[in-house]
Amino acid sequence: MSVPVPHTAMVLAAGLGTRMRPLTDDCPKPLIELRSKALIDRMLDPLAAAGVKRAIVNVHYLADQVEAHLKNRSDIEIVISDERGDVLETGGALAKARPLLGDDPILVANTDAFWEPAGPEPVQALAEAFDPEAMDALLLVADTGRTLGFGGAGDFFRHEDGSMTRRGDAPKAPYAFCGLRIIRPQLYDNEPVERFSALRVWTPLIEKKRLHGVLLDRFWLHVGDPQALKDAEMWLACHGG
Repeated sequence: MSVPVPHTAMVLAAGLGTRMRPLTDDCPKPLIELRSKALIDRMLDPLAAAGVKRAIVNVHYLADQVEAHLKNRSDIEIVISDERGDVLETGGALAKARPLLGDDPILVANTDAFWEPAGPEPVQALAEAFDPEAMDALLLVADTGRTLGFGGAGDFFRHEDGSMTRRGDAPKAPYAFCGLRIIRPQLYDNEPVERFSALRVWTPLIEKKRLHGVLLDRFWLHVGDPQALKDAEMWLACHGG
């Protein structure tokens, strides 16, 4: 039983961008441009094209710049979750925004990664694969051999039923989290508004086989630091992105 493309997405844009310094000394990381397009727009574009109607965007570092940039968008409603006085990380951000999220499944998106060829199809595939009877969270994952800017040893193993487990002590795992997922927002009903990572919520889901993954069918680029930005620029120049 799949779900329609969610009406609402939570778009995470409050990070300090410390690994992207000095480029983020006076520019928030979501507004760093890659081939004349801000990183946040490289995520908002496919979300809007897939049918997402509303984006809850959290802001903290250089928040005024992010808000001003988002006023230029007319294809998706933007709702700001103001974290100027907080540093909440990925879990705390969702706990704070919980009253804005509704009760239907939502998308949660990072703003430092994207896929090529660009387009809404991975968002649609994620929605088609999400079965709320079998899972509470569904992550988009990439084959680590089809990535750029991901220097890790892999994040997850994916099992025959689609459920996932962390790499743990294994030397490597085949899949990397792509920064996009569908969740049941009720996961955050009882979470306090404090600084914590979404990994805290994922752990019990993994134990209950309620965290699943769907494989991205294209190339994934992660833009975490200035070198990764240069590498992505070169890759796009060579591949026409």
